[in-house]
Amino acid sequence: MPKILLVEDNEMNRDMLSRRLIRKGYEVLLAVDGQLGIDMSLSDKPDLMLLDMSLPIKDGWQVAREMKATPSLQAIPIIALTAHAMADDRQRALLAGCDDYDTKPVDLPRLLGKIEYLLGTKG
Repeated sequence: MPKILLVEDNEMNRDMLSRRLIRKGYEVLLAVDGQLGIDMSLSDKPDLMLLDMSLPIKDGWQVAREMKATPSLQAIPIIALTAHAMADDRQRALLAGCDDYDTKPVDLPRLLGKIEYLLGTKG
């Protein structure tokens, strides 16, 4: 069962998305701020990270940069999740080290397609 680390500070978003991912067969770990996301990546070795970009302590941009600069974390695919839907926001997330980008509110079928692609489980 693939392990997804959801780094999201909004309780409603965290609850809704984690329940839907669990129903789809994923193990879901939860972090409420950027630093905890990095710490849990080091300790729990998720298969993929869903990363909100507007986080307390360390924002998603900083988390992505730090993870891609850490040899033991570089291979973890990161999907940025953000309400920022401008073209330059997507580019900024990819330049920070995210492997893909998705907007909020989350379109679950689209997000699942990206997760499956990055995990190599489909497509």
